[in-house]
Amino acid sequence: MTVSAYDQFRPPEPERRGRRFGKLRRKKRPGRTDGSAEMLMVPDVEFTSYYGRSIVKPPPWGPEIAAYLFLGGVAGGSGMLAYGAQLTGRKLLCRNARLGAIAAVAIGGAALVKDLGRPDRFYNMLRTVKLTSPMSVGSWILAAYSGGMGVAVVPELDKLTGGRLLPGPLRRGLGAVEPVAGAAAAALAAPLAAYTAVLLSDTANPTWNAAHRDLPFVFVSSASLAAGGLAMVTTPTRETGPARAFAVMGVVGDVIATRYMESRMDPVAAEPLHQGRPGTLLRWSERLAIAGGLGAVVSGRHRALAAASGLALLGASACTRFGVLEAGIESAKDPRYTVVPQRNRLNQRRASGVTDDSITTVG
Repeated sequence: MTVSAYDQFRPPEPERRGRRFGKLRRKKRPGRTDGSAEMLMVPDVEFTSYYGRSIVKPPPWGPEIAAYLFLGGVAGGSGMLAYGAQLTGRKLLCRNARLGAIAAVAIGGAALVKDLGRPDRFYNMLRTVKLTSPMSVGSWILAAYSGGMGVAVVPELDKLTGGRLLPGPLRRGLGAVEPVAGAAAAALAAPLAAYTAVLLSDTANPTWNAAHRDLPFVFVSSASLAAGGLAMVTTPTRETGPARAFAVMGVVGDVIATRYMESRMDPVAAEPLHQGRPGTLLRWSERLAIAGGLGAVVSGRHRALAAASGLALLGASACTRFGVLEAGIESAKDPRYTVVPQRNRLNQRRASGVTDDSITTVG
């Protein structure tokens, strides 16, 4: 008899009973005394897996990754908003959006490094470029965006200190490249906001993979309303007109994209988005987004209402990212969310007449 490390996970086996006085002992079923009843040889089918383990391993991600997803969206949306303010001459809005972007990307990067455990693990991801890997591409997007936004932010900090931060020649040099750095950061803003959605959906996780066609649109819309909300909190109302419009567009896009995404997902794979803590977070995300969007429309010059609406929009974006992350983790824990959508896809292929490939067989 061999012994394996996996034996500890085996379910206990019933005790085998031998002969007694030359006859087999049979368990009698209630209501039958003549021995003619048939016994179930196979138990009822249950959604389970070997030794009760998950079919798909749940990712070991905690609140650090959820914060990174949220702050990456804030940084990306703020980069786009800052460039619009740069082009239209709204200097205060441009400065605040840039400061919000660099703060979000710095804190989000710190959260990512904390989850990785050691800073050199992030550096090692920059040693190669692998276009088929969302993690590799995303690492380079994050690094390039941080560099461009950092160059654009330094002159803003110098102005806040009254010109005491930089020497004259360096101030003139950075002042010349500031518009180009802002444009470069804006070019990478949308990819920064969307790549985390690609990273999640490019996995075997049932819920994330089922949403792969539309999740990037949800994340970009969520980034837009978050950036608009942050600008409404930090900037006087006389310059927040574009930020309010940006937020309202983000709210409309977020609500429509989320509903459309759920309608195109397998109903079973979409269940974690509506159940438990993830369902609560996503319901509150929609409520806060609508409330914040209405506040952005009617706030006008009312500073307190604009700030409250901005906080609601930031909360909506955070709830979206946290809810989607937790829904995917929950879906990986239950084998049902892996098995049933696979069977549904197989039946759809058979119904459409595809029966002669390596996936679908006649049966």
